[in-house]
This record gives sequence, C-alpha cells and structure tokens, in this order.
Amino acid sequence: MRTQAYHGIWAVVPVKDLGGVKQRLAGALAQPERTALYRVMLEGVLDALAGADGLGGVLLVTRDPWAMAQAHARGMQVLEEPENRGHTAASTLGAQRLAEGRAAGMLQVPGDLPLLRAADVAALLAVHGAAPAVTIAPSRDRQGSNAVACSPADLLPLRFGADSFYPHLQRARELGVTPGIVQRDGFALDVDTPEDLAALQALPASSRAHAYLASIGYRAGL
Repeated sequence: MRTQAYHGIWAVVPVKDLGGVKQRLAGALAQPERTALYRVMLEGVLDALAGADGLGGVLLVTRDPWAMAQAHARGMQVLEEPENRGHTAASTLGAQRLAEGRAAGMLQVPGDLPLLRAADVAALLAVHGAAPAVTIAPSRDRQGSNAVACSPADLLPLRFGADSFYPHLQRARELGVTPGIVQRDGFALDVDTPEDLAALQALPASSRAHAYLASIGYRAGL
C-alpha cells in the first residue's frame, strides 16, 4: 500500500479510549463527568488546531469511535491504534507515520488543554525553525511537555509524563539541537488532577471546560 504524503507540519493528537479517561480526577468527578469534561476539552483542542495558521493537517491517533467521529467531522485524519498503549506510544506512532509520509514536521498536542487557542498554535509554529529543530511548550509548573514540535517528525525520542520537559530538552541537546521554548497560557494548563481543576476555575478565562463545570455545579474545594 502506498504511503500517504503529508505536506507541512502536522499536529498529532493522541486520544485513549474515553471510557476510562482522567482517573486522577476520580476524587472530584464521577466517571461520566470525567468523560464529558475530556470530550469538551478535546473538541476545543481540535477546533484550535483546525483554525491555526501554518499547520498542514491534524492526525488523531486513537481507537475511540467518538474521537474518530470528531476528527472526521473536521476533515482531520485518523490513525487507528490496535490497542491503548499510552500517550508516549501513541505520539510516537503518529510521528513515525508522518515521517514515512515525509511531513516537514510534527506538533504533538494532548487533548486536555482547555485554554488552547489557534493563536497559541500559530505562535509556536512561528518560532519553530528549519530542520533539525525542536520546540517545546512546557506545562505551568515547567515539569511536563504540553506541546512538542519536531522537524523531522521523528527527530526526538518522546517520553511524556509529569517530568518530561527537562528530559525532552536534554534529548534535543544530545542530538545537537538547541531547543526552542514557547510559553503560552493556552499550552500551560492541562487538566489531570483536582488541583488543575482549581487552577482552571481560578482563571477569569472562558472555555468550554469552564462552561461544563458550571453546568454540573462543580466548584473546586467544595
């Protein structure tokens, strides 16, 4: 089968089965609420990517039917995982597919960034240099990597988690690449814990996640 060609830098969004997402929020939200919250965050991320200047396209790596439908409704592509192997494995699978298609690069973005806007994505792409290049947007505590751009797409060995930011910087330097760092509010907050929910609700910004939490009467700390 002929490998599809990918032109430009493509976003890769890994999405696990939605039935069991956000387990660390179990003390704050019931599972149906956690699933619903993730859905509204993912919809916001996909719309931000769809509206961002400079992206060649968006590739979801998932096996979840609802997530696939959201991608197809927006004209995005889907790479179906044979099984849920985790955030890093799914992101790496997407990077490999883009590299096979000779994409100019990859922008890895998680689906749980409630404040992400198209302007945040465009700002990161604007400072991402010519290959070989790595650009990272850290989480608000500067421990996690909430977006990673690589040119070529499979340049950087990925490893996501709560402490991935500095290891990604180090791996880029070991490749002889000086990594760029982009700090934007839209990339800074990912929602994994009740503390993240509190941080989200403390912000004056408006998002689909804010609206959903208000609709179920959730208030952090209560």
